[in-house]
Amino acid sequence: MAIIASVALLITEHRSHRLDSLRATLSVLVDPLKYLVDLPTGLIAQTADSVRSYSALKKENTQLRDEQFIDKTRLLKFDSLEKENIRLRALLENSFKLGEQLLIAELLSINTAPYENIVVVNKGTRFGVHPQQPVLDANGVVGQVFRALPFSSEIMLITDPNHAIPVQVNRNGLLTIAVGSGQLNRLNLPFLPNNADIRPGDLLITSGLGGTFPSGYPVAVVDDFTPMTNKPFVNITATPKAMLDRNRELLIVWSDSSPVSLTTPSTSSEKKPGASEGEQPETAAGSGLTRKASAGAGPGTDRDE
Repeated sequence: MAIIASVALLITEHRSHRLDSLRATLSVLVDPLKYLVDLPTGLIAQTADSVRSYSALKKENTQLRDEQFIDKTRLLKFDSLEKENIRLRALLENSFKLGEQLLIAELLSINTAPYENIVVVNKGTRFGVHPQQPVLDANGVVGQVFRALPFSSEIMLITDPNHAIPVQVNRNGLLTIAVGSGQLNRLNLPFLPNNADIRPGDLLITSGLGGTFPSGYPVAVVDDFTPMTNKPFVNITATPKAMLDRNRELLIVWSDSSPVSLTTPSTSSEKKPGASEGEQPETAAGSGLTRKASAGAGPGTDRDE
């Protein structure tokens, strides 16, 4: 009977709305207990999720930092490659203007000896490089090959104290010689008289004399100077056009024109008919000049000559 009564009560409670108020009153008392029972489980789950999220975020942050560092390094490399590309494009454009056989050489080392401006590049005799070849950059004359080795070459800059280059003033064609001062930003013009027609800002270009440097290449710009009336020669300096302290690539040039020879053909060295035994040929007086000219222009000649 008790079971039947309980079943009847449950059916009545399920189908009738009379006990809704009692059910609502009991839920107010029971629901907090359910939340209190579920609280530890919820806190543990939330704490685990927070720890997992923190670990994932920390790992992702570390990964992003590493990627940022790699990307910055790549950007630096790309920036370097961009600047190198700009320099090579400038050299390439300049090579079309030169119209001669050219070879791009990269800088390997710099001679740090005082008052000695010599650099080493990565091209040598196996590429056809030989001494006395002119060397340029995108702005002007750099120097000439001083010593050629199989896998490298030494370049004497135009500012070396042992270097001299024939130049002329682009404005009026005045010829002179620019001598190295030992400083990368200065050339000396020691052979101009006090009344020479030269002004500050004049562009000096290669004159082509001597056969080493083809004519027309920019060399330097004349600095400000003060004429001295009490001296026969004026102290004039010039700033090189080439970026001698910033170049990474250089142009080694083969000139299309052959060096000027002051001798006549080999038949002229023979004794003329009717000449006496002690009489020398007419070209003998010029043979010394010929050797000197070829020493400045011919391949395989050392600087000490």
